[in-house]
Amino acid sequence: MIDRTILDQALSHVRGKWPHARPRLGMILGSGWSEVIGSFNVKDAISYEDIPGLGKTGVVGHAGRLVLAESAGLELLVFQGRRHFYEGVGWTPIALPIFLLKSLGAKTLLVTNAAGGVRKDLVPGTLMIISDHINFLGANPLVGAHDSFWGPRFPDQSEVYNASLRKLIVQAGQNAGETLAEGVYLADSGPTYESPAEIRAFAALGADAVGMSTVPEALLANAAGLRVAGLSCITNSAAGISENPLSHEEVTETTRLAMERMKKVLLNFVEEVARERR
Repeated sequence: MIDRTILDQALSHVRGKWPHARPRLGMILGSGWSEVIGSFNVKDAISYEDIPGLGKTGVVGHAGRLVLAESAGLELLVFQGRRHFYEGVGWTPIALPIFLLKSLGAKTLLVTNAAGGVRKDLVPGTLMIISDHINFLGANPLVGAHDSFWGPRFPDQSEVYNASLRKLIVQAGQNAGETLAEGVYLADSGPTYESPAEIRAFAALGADAVGMSTVPEALLANAAGLRVAGLSCITNSAAGISENPLSHEEVTETTRLAMERMKKVLLNFVEEVARERR
């Protein structure tokens, strides 16, 4: 269950540090994505360890900082790294970024991740816009007593990933000279990688890419009334498709090689959002 008391403490801490922060756009940067912060004008940063309820990230490739930044005239709140369901820390650290963003006035969220390619054309290095998701975590962060902050008791899931924002990412890719793929992202609990039989089952269910994150954040943000967009970097072919054993080292190396492309797409996405909101 999500602990609202801890969320309120985190908000009080961030507001105390940045009393004038009014972000319009938030980002959660997944495995290997942290360095894209170099595309933006960084104003200040807070370590996750200093924010009540968030805590140190437990995965290589997650910087573990909350960054207040600016780009294209927009104030941004960027989470360099995320907490994961498989870390066993509960839902509060996972929900905290969404709570902060909505409470500080943000209307739009971009979630990013590293993912395994299930669809054969999604080769390592491909950037994939998330069009929909499958929650295979076996859990849902909204289970428990209802808190109206997160919208209605039974949130609609017909369009978690906003169609207008997906078009903006397509345009951002074109502006960056990138042709972006699009597909369905499936989240399972981890921390083990999937077996070949599981990947065959996920493909039959309609999954194009697979990972261990993103869905809880997108689900919560959509329920809370934020517009949500998602972008995956395909870092490896999934088990049974790849000829090699899967490793986190491959994930971080692929994102390193794709970093300049990732930076350009995100920079252009912010510009598109700024242009849309004028």
